[in-house]
Amino acid sequence: MEMSNRLKSLPSQFFATLVKKVAVAVSEGRDVINFGQGNPDQPTPKHIVQALQKAVENPDTHKYSPFRGTDEFKQAAADFYKREYNVDLDPASEIAVLFGAKIGLVELPMALMNEGDLLLLPDPGYPDYLSGVGMANITYDTMPLHSKNGFLPDFKELTDKQKEKAKLMYLNYPNNPTGATATLDFFEKTVQLGLDKKIGIVHDFAYGAIGFDGQKPVSFMQAEGAKEAGIELYTLSKTYNMAGWRVGFAVGNAKMIEAINLLQDHLFVSLFPAVQSASATALTESQACVDELVSLYEDRRNTLIAECNRIGWKVTAPKGSFFAWLPVPEGFKSEEFSDFLLANADVAVAAGNGFGVNGEGYVRVGLLVDEERIIEAISRIERLNIFAT
Repeated sequence: MEMSNRLKSLPSQFFATLVKKVAVAVSEGRDVINFGQGNPDQPTPKHIVQALQKAVENPDTHKYSPFRGTDEFKQAAADFYKREYNVDLDPASEIAVLFGAKIGLVELPMALMNEGDLLLLPDPGYPDYLSGVGMANITYDTMPLHSKNGFLPDFKELTDKQKEKAKLMYLNYPNNPTGATATLDFFEKTVQLGLDKKIGIVHDFAYGAIGFDGQKPVSFMQAEGAKEAGIELYTLSKTYNMAGWRVGFAVGNAKMIEAINLLQDHLFVSLFPAVQSASATALTESQACVDELVSLYEDRRNTLIAECNRIGWKVTAPKGSFFAWLPVPEGFKSEEFSDFLLANADVAVAAGNGFGVNGEGYVRVGLLVDEERIIEAISRIERLNIFAT
């Protein structure tokens, strides 16, 4: 039996290659400091784990979930958006439960697009956006993200043909991989473009809780007309260190939400009810754990930036997410520099070209190791004398 043409068309998994390289180094007994991962290193807060334990003991959670998720979880998501962003949502028609945000991002082209339709994607951007392109057999164009524009797309660079043909546009702020954030003004312009050209806007808000220097990231849903123009995807993976729990939700445009729900009716029977119950606890009870987590990442960010500047590596501090986007030194390409650091300093970073053509010239560093290891990693790089003046 051969794989289907659909599976053959899927892109190779960028992170799998990185993981393999790191695994080989570790198997050789080397002490690798892994900045390349995107997996939260802290445990799920205790009160959320306890909520799951309690829910599992209830036999009612052992049954099938309602196909479109429990009322408790969807109401919690609505309450969360009202509390955090002053956005009103109808739990019945404007919220879809997801097995993590990634599955929603991959499902959406299948739910809303037809073969040959055009999807606009940020470049650099999360590599798995391309999985949805292959699964739905659609086409895509990229929107360059440059430092001169704060890593926001310049919609004036879109051609008339792109604006007329595009059916969906993906955005992601705080941004992976650049750590950039968006403003309400930018989202309002995005809404206007979407409504004028009938382009559905999809905002990937995976790092929505993680903003630095006292700045809370803006939700796309806060822009006037956002619910008419598109949807936003939220995940509990980063906000509450629940990456392995695989739970998230989409909010916004009722027709787009219905399309997600209808597709999922045929694929899943929603999440384990106990996970949904514990997730409701995460969204509605004390958010002190989130404040502590953001403070931890900000301390790590500050240490990384200070250490890089100390050795002559001139970098810019990210405004959000748990990533830093660092320029490679002269004489190196992104992947070459990534391989060089792993081979000569036992430091793993993600090569920027893995996130798109416009990622060339950068590497992504995850703020997912403690400060002592960050200092040690930069000290190892210092000894290579690449940044010596």
